[in-house]
Amino acid sequence: MGHSAGTPRRDPEGDDVRTRLVALSRDWADAIVSNDVTRIGGFMAEEWVIVSASGVSTREDFLSLVASGNLRHSAMTAIGLPRIRVHGAAAVLTARVTNTAHYLGERFDADEWTTDVFVERDGRWLCVLSHVTAAAPDPD
Repeated sequence: MGHSAGTPRRDPEGDDVRTRLVALSRDWADAIVSNDVTRIGGFMAEEWVIVSASGVSTREDFLSLVASGNLRHSAMTAIGLPRIRVHGAAAVLTARVTNTAHYLGERFDADEWTTDVFVERDGRWLCVLSHVTAAAPDPD
């Protein structure tokens, strides 16, 4: 029969995609902490950009900073499970993430909200855009 308005519909394929994306985001965080340019780049589409307080940076810019050693990450941890919305061959993953980075030798500890947009290409999910914004401090 029809779908009841009060009962959420189960989408096994969507659940599978969400599970894959959660694992993918964890693997990408591990790659970033490894500071391995090839490994990190494997999660990014060629047209990937990151939007942050300093503007828009390309995949090449980001990976060049890592390759040079000017940008290193020593920790990256998601707080709770990410919010994932799948839209066909595209998905949006939003999470709160803490990380420790060293830029030009100076340590930065960040607590940020991140949004990553993934697209599925040839059976693989690749990130095309990342956006980070500082998280407001939790009220005491």
